[in-house]
Amino acid sequence: MKKILLSGIAIIAIQLSSFSQGPGGGGFQRQTPEEQAAKIIHVLDSAFKLSPSNAAKLDTALTVLYKAQNERMKEIMSGGERPDRETMMAERKKYTDARDEMIKMIITKDQFAIWKDTIEPSMRPQRPAGMGGGNRPGGN
Repeated sequence: MKKILLSGIAIIAIQLSSFSQGPGGGGFQRQTPEEQAAKIIHVLDSAFKLSPSNAAKLDTALTVLYKAQNERMKEIMSGGERPDRETMMAERKKYTDARDEMIKMIITKDQFAIWKDTIEPSMRPQRPAGMGGGNRPGGN
């Protein structure tokens, strides 16, 4: 059972790396709320086989959430001064927590643990070498 689960996760990670780079390759381009939601739905469906109804509900909810998050980030950034890191992280955490609550309504408790421990971390954008962040004392 563990081998099947690990194989499934490996396939998802491979799909994510090609999905996230898109047709143009490596350059960074901000995803639209619809693209962000579609990415989450794609990964969850690949891993846990969502019903079409649940996938549609989650897609709608995530799109609304990501639109609200984008608007809030624009609002914060338009204040003239760049907000401190803690403020930005706290604001992002609110939206991550809301997203997780939406996902919890669609998948089982065990599946959610797999999402948080394995799948979600693999979806985080990786910084290119030399862009900072990798050599801080005390780990990441």
